[in-house]
Amino acid sequence: MRHASALYRLLGDEARLRLLRVLARERLNVTELTGVLGLAQSGISRHLGLLKEAGLVAEERDGGFTYYRLAPSLADGDEALPALLRAQFDVSSSDGAVRADEARLQEVLRLRKENFDAHTGPETRDARQLVPGRSWAAWSRALGLLMAPLTVADLGCGEGYLTMEAARWASRVIAVDRSEVVLGRARALARRRRVANVTWKKGELEKLPIADAAVDVAMLSQALHHAHDPSRAVAEAARITAPGGRVLLLDLRTHEEAWVRAKLGDRRLGFDDDELRSMLSDAGLSSVRVGVGARKAGDPFTVLIAVGAKRAMDAKAAKNAKRLQR
Repeated sequence: MRHASALYRLLGDEARLRLLRVLARERLNVTELTGVLGLAQSGISRHLGLLKEAGLVAEERDGGFTYYRLAPSLADGDEALPALLRAQFDVSSSDGAVRADEARLQEVLRLRKENFDAHTGPETRDARQLVPGRSWAAWSRALGLLMAPLTVADLGCGEGYLTMEAARWASRVIAVDRSEVVLGRARALARRRRVANVTWKKGELEKLPIADAAVDVAMLSQALHHAHDPSRAVAEAARITAPGGRVLLLDLRTHEEAWVRAKLGDRRLGFDDDELRSMLSDAGLSSVRVGVGARKAGDPFTVLIAVGAKRAMDAKAAKNAKRLQR
């Protein structure tokens, strides 16, 4: 009875139940669990220690990483406790916190698949899949080197990770975000990586601190759903783009994951394909294309890519513009 009492007290914690539910779905390390559950690493480690001591979680090492999974007695058992947990996990599948955990789990698994070291454990080693050095990040950087040295605006740049990638091939990047705190972290990242061709600016997407026709490419990556007025933000992106340049959008297709409003500060639950197409067209852009950039079965989020071109000036207009600049 003393053991049962301690066990049920241990399970009387929402965070530990969420942790067990996730580990019933996938083997994960502490860093991954921190990302999925949105809890501090110290808290995750404490919960794992208690669950491991109770025999509910197993620990194993693989490729220099420590992973955790549901103990075999729970994962495969037919006794009362495993059955009770399975029933609870099934019933709670529509709970907002559980749906948020599941969405973040899918993102963690996607990132893991793009990481060679984490994707080649004993259960996944296959001669057909084992290609040392294969990396989508490397491919994207290689394609960037094929582009002309353009001036690029990263609008809603956040902490600057995409900015750093663009800086590899762009002649200059202008990065804009509304948060001075976030910009501070982005600047620090640039200093650590010794990136010097980025200009950081504080500003709103709907009123950019950039002159007309100042950039060749204006990018909004996962930023539009944070805008107060998405149509105005796209119009501003078109304004700062030079004739012949392009506006590039990466954003989520319409979804029903309302938890992102409070958790991530999203103002919009994505956009319809036609809505993105209309916003680009209404901003005066031509050759508009919208397509799927990333989609995975079971993941509630689909990433759309949309692009539009700013019409190039004819010879007469270009001559007049040049004369006005003088």
